[in-house]
Amino acid sequence: MDTARLVEGLHEHTAGFAKAVAGVDPEARVPTCPEWPLRVLVGHIGQAHRWAADIVQAGPTPVPEPFDADPGSPGEWSNWLHEGAADLTDAVLTAAEDPVWTFFGPRPATFWLRRMLHDTTVHHADAAFATGTAFEVAPDLAADAISEWLELLSDPVTPTLKPAFSALRGTGQTLQLRPDTGLGWLITRTPDDGVRWVRATDTADATLAGPIGQLLLVLTRRLPAGQVTITGDRDLADHWLEHTAA
Repeated sequence: MDTARLVEGLHEHTAGFAKAVAGVDPEARVPTCPEWPLRVLVGHIGQAHRWAADIVQAGPTPVPEPFDADPGSPGEWSNWLHEGAADLTDAVLTAAEDPVWTFFGPRPATFWLRRMLHDTTVHHADAAFATGTAFEVAPDLAADAISEWLELLSDPVTPTLKPAFSALRGTGQTLQLRPDTGLGWLITRTPDDGVRWVRATDTADATLAGPIGQLLLVLTRRLPAGQVTITGDRDLADHWLEHTAA
């Protein structure tokens, strides 16, 4: 996905997020982030965009605590959120393809644009579900979000950051993600290399099939597994969903 589309997607979902939280009680609970009131979810998004921009511009900085973020009064939320997204896109466009720090070693600055886009998309869904507003994600963005998540899960650094992901190792079991449009994802759980995947539509031990936006939200535990069709080894599918919580 090119940089222009990543920028467009980030601003699209930041705007959707801002619209979803407008005029809502800041202390309203977020069912899909049960430990957070809405003000913390808002704070996290604006804080994360600024944190990523700082990394692009100046190097690594400690991961911020969402409860420490101050998004201002609810009437200021929209401007504050848009300013954070603008800070990030400006930083990335200025850096171009220069390598910057990431948890996985030096990567192009667009790494953080892509990471924040997909984090914002999923949290846009959180906000929409909490406030009863509509949520939609374009198929190309949903597909890239799934690919990016699998890239992170399959990186050898990931288990050192979150040891629980080591449970995804297996003995060759396969899982197919089959969207309603385009190629699917064929995931193999290996004993030594952990998660491996390719874009392919093929037979597998377990298959999750459905509209691509719903697949994304099931994979990120924003919708229950029953929102997609699961065939084959249900225990394998359930184990995957249980052990891939972000």
